[in-house]
Amino acid sequence: MGRVIGTRAYAGRLERAAKAAGTAKLSALLVAPSADLLYLSGYDPPPLERLTCLVIRPGRAPVLIVPTLERPLAESSGLDGLAEIESWNETDHPYELVGRIIGRGARLGCSDRMWAAHLLRLQQAISSASFTPASAVLGSLRAVKEPEELELLRRAARYADETFRQLLRSPLESATEREVAGRLSDLLLEMGHDRVAFTIVGSGPNGASPHHTPGDRTIQARDAVVLDFGGRSAGYFSDVSRTVAVREAGTELKDVHGVVAEAQEQAFRTARPGVPAQEVDRAARRVIEEAGYGDLFVHRTGHGIGLEEHEAPYIVEGNEETLRPGMCFSIEPGIYLPGQFGVRIEDIVTVTEDGASRLNHAPRDLEIVS
Repeated sequence: MGRVIGTRAYAGRLERAAKAAGTAKLSALLVAPSADLLYLSGYDPPPLERLTCLVIRPGRAPVLIVPTLERPLAESSGLDGLAEIESWNETDHPYELVGRIIGRGARLGCSDRMWAAHLLRLQQAISSASFTPASAVLGSLRAVKEPEELELLRRAARYADETFRQLLRSPLESATEREVAGRLSDLLLEMGHDRVAFTIVGSGPNGASPHHTPGDRTIQARDAVVLDFGGRSAGYFSDVSRTVAVREAGTELKDVHGVVAEAQEQAFRTARPGVPAQEVDRAARRVIEEAGYGDLFVHRTGHGIGLEEHEAPYIVEGNEETLRPGMCFSIEPGIYLPGQFGVRIEDIVTVTEDGASRLNHAPRDLEIVS
């Protein structure tokens, strides 16, 4: 994937990461191929058995360690002007090379997506060092989106909204869940995404499983259908959920949908700068608990989104991190009645200077579809 952010922005990110590592009393951040590496440098190699590792140290120039055969790719990515590039040959020991760059007695932060095989060998090669997750530093940096990132997330959200609108132009009744998931996949690409991330279609009792895998169940009249789908556009993800009723909606479905809609609205109104993330979860949960469905809301209220489908901040009890302008996350309360149906409504929102703004604008009312 080519760069979508300017070189100056990457230089600023690397500088902020180095400074944050120093504040956290880390000797270095070790960043493997992952969304972390893409965020910091624009370089997006696949994770392989050969070590690629970006070393970020407070007060020092970053160093990218790559296999010799991949050096041309690293240089052509534009990273050559942002970091020193050190390459290693097939018979070299790259973990010892990392150790020589860092020195002894280090406290190191490793990116969460680093393969265990690499981490174990680094621990053996740098036996004097202690290791901790780099997400304690990078998660907070990545959570606040820059204007260019916000625009890419808005664009991906528009693509997802249009996907939902186009899907409802064709009947759902008599189609299988798998067939509807296939339609969603085609539409996600047609509307502008470059990759399909996921498609959840849970009809009738299957909707009571929040992460249901679409199967061969035929969608029937009076079914509630949970639709949760997203894709990637220019590296950034969309994610939206809506629940629709086929032909008609029963009284209980209408009532439950109304509770979930109110829970989502109250959570949205709670989101603003300075509010702990857990308060957004509490706002949604309070509505559902007061309606008597508390034990049927079985997941967190939301998750951050950006270069990954799920990233910081997590909107869940126990997360006391305060919200800041530029943070983007889902608000997706749900109620799941085993053996009957499920309801989930999800939008991506961003925190603004004085509140929050929705990125998704697809109708949130209970749609009656054919």
